[in-house]
This record gives sequence, C-alpha cells and structure tokens, in this order.
Amino acid sequence: MLLVNYQEDLIEAGCDEAGRGCYAGPVFAAAVILPKGFYHPLLNDSKKVTEKNRLILKDIIEENAIAWAVAKVDHKEIDKINILKASIKAMHLAIEDLKIVPEFLVIDGNRFQKYQQIPYQCIIKGDGKFANIAAASILAKTHRDAYMKNLHKKFPVYNWVNNKGYGTLDHRNAIAEFGLCKYHRKSFSILPKGKDLFSEE
Repeated sequence: MLLVNYQEDLIEAGCDEAGRGCYAGPVFAAAVILPKGFYHPLLNDSKKVTEKNRLILKDIIEENAIAWAVAKVDHKEIDKINILKASIKAMHLAIEDLKIVPEFLVIDGNRFQKYQQIPYQCIIKGDGKFANIAAASILAKTHRDAYMKNLHKKFPVYNWVNNKGYGTLDHRNAIAEFGLCKYHRKSFSILPKGKDLFSEE
C-alpha cells in the first residue's frame, strides 16, 4: 500500500513527469496535493497501471485532490535546453499552477532544481512508494497521451495513437521511411545515418 505523503507536518505536493524518453512531442509534468488518508486500490506508478485504469484514476484524482496541475514543455524547448532541464521546468510550471502553495515537494527520481524556497525530497521510484507522486504520474501520463493521440491525426504515419512518441519499432521504421516531422526532438539523434528527410507538412 502506498503512503500518501513523505511527511505529515507540511502541505505536500507530489511531482512527476511523462514523456522524458520520447522521440517526439512535449514532456509533461504534474503536481498533486492529496487529502490525508487518500487511498484507491488501483493507484500505482502509471507504468504499472493499464490505460483503462489510468483514465479511471485520472478522473478520481482530479475530483478528489486538494489541488492538481499539469504543465508541458514542447519539443522546441527540449531541443534548446535539453530534456532534463525541460522536465524540471515542466514540474516548476505545474507547481506554479497549483491553486494552493505547497510547503514541501516530493519529486520522482533523483534530479531536481529547487522551486522558489520550497524544501523538497527526491525519491527514486517514488511513484511506487507515495500516493501523491503516483497521482502526479497518472495525470502527467494521461494528459500527455491525450495530447499525442491528437497529434497523431496530423502525422498518422508515426502511429503516435499507440506508441505516444516513444521509440518503438513501428515509430523507428516510420522515421527511417518518412524522416522526422516538426514535432520530433531533433536533439535526440534519432534520424538514421544518411537520412535527411524532414516531413514538415
């Protein structure tokens, strides 16, 4: 069973990102403040939850959280500042959008840069240990998936409706055949050698 918070004395927000390793599209991040005692049997690290259950959890979290926010940093900025900085910036934007100012932050992973003067704790695999981080992972993932499904309509050859921009075999094969489109992360060196085709339409 997940613990709700890392500590109980301060108002705490859990933060996580989605799409950091993708070849295309933005990186999304979420920040969530859950009520004390929050529990749902389906809640876990988003990677361990089925798509159907993630969508169920998304609605439950958004209805029951004390505060939640989702933010994104697009592919152009990822290429400009690198994916780690973009992931942290997306988390900062999500924290900034919370309607309640948190007094403490718990961050999934081992890298973060302080947001304002709010103390924080990085927790490796935190989305499998604390409910507020797990909730943030669910919101970041579901909001990003919806965004990529929408982008799929513009560039169906990459099958983003299914792979969500990750480097799956079908996605890599499409890149080899059609080149990169304007939503791909050019800094990721994902274009096969000798290939310079960009389908910018």
